[in-house]
Amino acid sequence: MPTEALKPHNLTARLPAGFDPLREGVTLERVRRRLGRTFRSCLAHSFLICVSLSCLLPLWWMVVSSLKTQQTIFSDMSLIPLHPHWQNYADAWTKGHFQTYFLNSVLYTTTTVAGVLLISSLAAYSFARLDFPGKNVIYFMFLTTLMVPIPGSLISLYVLLIKLHLINTVAGYVLPQVNAGLALGIFILKPFFERTPKDLEDAARIDGCGKFGIWWHVAMPLAKPALAVVGIFTALAVWNEYILAMLVLSDRDLMPLQRGLMVFQGAHITQYPLLMAGMTISVVPIVVVYLFFQKHIIKGVTAGALKG
Repeated sequence: MPTEALKPHNLTARLPAGFDPLREGVTLERVRRRLGRTFRSCLAHSFLICVSLSCLLPLWWMVVSSLKTQQTIFSDMSLIPLHPHWQNYADAWTKGHFQTYFLNSVLYTTTTVAGVLLISSLAAYSFARLDFPGKNVIYFMFLTTLMVPIPGSLISLYVLLIKLHLINTVAGYVLPQVNAGLALGIFILKPFFERTPKDLEDAARIDGCGKFGIWWHVAMPLAKPALAVVGIFTALAVWNEYILAMLVLSDRDLMPLQRGLMVFQGAHITQYPLLMAGMTISVVPIVVVYLFFQKHIIKGVTAGALKG
């Protein structure tokens, strides 16, 4: 190649007419910065993709294993089964009495979430807007319960439920979980209520609203993102609860869905395909709920990160 073609004036001649690199802001330093940002962005996205795959792989393996047989579940290592056995889901639903366990879990979850949202929102609004003696002391007493691990309170909880005659009852299973979710709910909701504009509350008072009317018509609609966060966290905890169910409930007709999974685990053999099918059935509802409230959850978490 002729050396004249590499000269700067020849390179400039190849640029579009009227293009001035300095005037257009195209400098070597800016190009380096842009390449650096692009490289860091690609590196961050690659890392996040790897983390996402590591989280999704166990779920996918569970679904794939639920479509295999007892003979091929440990010998067939393929990620896509060639001959899926959809009958495993029907067998898991009928043999494991999943219809009873599933309805029980739905009842327990919805009741607990409703109780936590109602009580924690009322308490958080009281801590945020009302003045009464010992308010800060009571609030921090609620927060200290977050530091107590759940297994550490099982003995005292069991003794209390026996004295209240709540063993093997729906109330004995739901009320402890409502109590367990109140501290986190108050902790998340209180900052949102504190940031509620007082002008809106004053306008509501002029329209004739009392404290409960302001809480319901003003504070609650503005706290929807925070309510979604509290609701999904509570639903996850209740839906996956197993130890409390084993401790409190003994009647099979009252058992939640997680207890039903133990039907496929015997003393000598475990029916792994049916167990994986049952686990898939138990995972799908909570994933659907999360996807449905995803927008509100992200908004609530980011709002707390930016303003809190």
